[in-house]
Amino acid sequence: MKHNSYFEGKVQSLGINTPEGYATVGVIEPGQYTFSTDSEEHLTIIAGSMKVKLPGSSWQQVTRSDTFVVPPRASFDIDATAEVAYICYYK
Repeated sequence: MKHNSYFEGKVQSLGINTPEGYATVGVIEPGQYTFSTDSEEHLTIIAGSMKVKLPGSSWQQVTRSDTFVVPPRASFDIDATAEVAYICYYK
């Protein structure tokens, strides 16, 4: 199991191997963050809600059970006003 901590501990995740492949399960504290990807990422919100701005798109609200896909080698922005939990599958 691999632990990741970003933005002075305000975003944390644990890496796990699943039948669908490698994934991280994480939590995001309130704040605005910019992430970069190496591979395609499929993020599903499992608790809470936040806004996300994907490359070439405007801000969109995502909430529990919503999934969004981030292309490889891209950056995206998150704006969380409350705590959020997610699972991210790497493709």
